[in-house]
Amino acid sequence: MKKRIKTLALAATCLLLVNASPLMANPEATKPSPDACLTMLKEGNARFVAGKPQNPHLDAKRRTLADQADQGNYAYATVIACSDSRVPVSRIFDAGIMDLFVIRVAGNVVDTDEAGSIEYGLAHVNTPVLVVLGHTKCGAVTAVTQAIQGHGHPLERNIPSLVDNIKPAVERAIAAHPQAHGEAVIAYGIEENVYQGIEDLFMKSPAARERVKGGKVKVLGAIYDLESGAVKWLPEAKTAEILAKVEANPSRAMGAMAE
Repeated sequence: MKKRIKTLALAATCLLLVNASPLMANPEATKPSPDACLTMLKEGNARFVAGKPQNPHLDAKRRTLADQADQGNYAYATVIACSDSRVPVSRIFDAGIMDLFVIRVAGNVVDTDEAGSIEYGLAHVNTPVLVVLGHTKCGAVTAVTQAIQGHGHPLERNIPSLVDNIKPAVERAIAAHPQAHGEAVIAYGIEENVYQGIEDLFMKSPAARERVKGGKVKVLGAIYDLESGAVKWLPEAKTAEILAKVEANPSRAMGAMAE
């Protein structure tokens, strides 16, 4: 009798596992590695550039799944990008529903709200990759560059506090490239602004730093070219350099959890 009860209990357990909702799954146990997720992003962009997108995960079945499942079981990358309408984030990576956790803000800056959104993407949606995505001809970087050069235009009252994160990046670009004048410095400023976003995140988010140091998350900078559609990936070594710089900064935020 005991053997029969044990057999029935085992069978019931198996049945529960087979029919379990995706909400019960362990996302970290099933997610691809950070390198594999990065490969998925690169391959998706290659298809987009070639004009041969697969348009995955856009059908009715995926919509139904999104209504019933936890996105943490499926999303493989968090992306913070500029709000610019010329940068269709999911499209440029040939991704679909529940593939990317996307945060958008003018100038792809990382302030408190953006850092919190990224923390949610990394720690709760469990994405193994974070991409800080700039783009060519960024209007926010252009506006800050023009202002620093003394020929900017008046801005609405809330915009200066939005783009003040960009100023240090443009100042570094100007200092590092004294031969560049006028609009020529903007491209350098766009790249520096991506690095600034990574630094601002690490300064504000001990949780992000811990996940990177623990090998759970890879953080990369990238720049989307509006004309070609190609994503230029910035050196991974630069992220490590920025992280080391922040870890040595006594002003960095400490304590990963809210009090």
